[in-house]
Amino acid sequence: MKQKNLSIFLLLVITSFFIWGFANPQEDENDFSERVKVNLRAIGNQLLLSQQDSLSLILPITKIEDFKYKISFEKTLSIEPSTLVNIIKNVFDKTMLSKNYRVEVIDVLSKEVAYSYEVNTKKEKTLISCVGRVLPENNYSIEVKFLDQKKSESNYNFLFYILIVLLLALYYKKYFSAKKTTELEKTASEKATTLGSFQFYPEQNKLIKKAIEIPLSKKECELLAIFVANPNMVIKREELTKKVWEDNGVFVSRSLDTYISKLRKKLKEDASIQLINIHGVGYKLEIK
Repeated sequence: MKQKNLSIFLLLVITSFFIWGFANPQEDENDFSERVKVNLRAIGNQLLLSQQDSLSLILPITKIEDFKYKISFEKTLSIEPSTLVNIIKNVFDKTMLSKNYRVEVIDVLSKEVAYSYEVNTKKEKTLISCVGRVLPENNYSIEVKFLDQKKSESNYNFLFYILIVLLLALYYKKYFSAKKTTELEKTASEKATTLGSFQFYPEQNKLIKKAIEIPLSKKECELLAIFVANPNMVIKREELTKKVWEDNGVFVSRSLDTYISKLRKKLKEDASIQLINIHGVGYKLEIK
């Protein structure tokens, strides 16, 4: 129950972080986009004023792709590259919008680039040419691409990923724990002899108690198999040694006592089962 409640809690927390963590970046991107549009409209306005045009319209600023925007004009105009470069630089410097950007003047009819340049904080990447060559009056649009921007990610995304890992680890543990228990229970239903609270598997050399596997050595298993076949009966030492050690070479008298002692330790978890020493005779597996 506790594990289930923890899973639900983690799932709720992760869902909350998912909504919060991925909503904030979207808000940041929207804010950047709105600020860009304001700045580009200011650029368009100054460009028209430089040609003594205070009446024609600047068409809506459009977003072409991520971090790339277009300024369009109602009427034709001529563009002096040096004026364009200075206007954009002054606006961007004033608003601290971006230091790295590429500008392209597009001939609307032919879709060809009539003029372009790039500004970068690394001087070797700044390319501004043909500033003295005035573009003849035509229908132009101006496209600005911001080069130093990346898709925003929430500062809390790392917490989201940590929580995901924790949840997966929790389910991993729960799944394999349940799988192991199921396997043990399945094993317990096959060729098992019930011995108190234990399940005894002579063919697999092991005891299982409440999904806990207790490995047995070959000799321990052979001895226990004899006792299980004769519960609450005294079995003589000679019979035990003959059945277990007869075909296994040299037998030391203490070997039997040693293995009996090991079995006692492994069976001590169940008080209803006892291996009793019948002095001078042998041993008895007493099951209450």
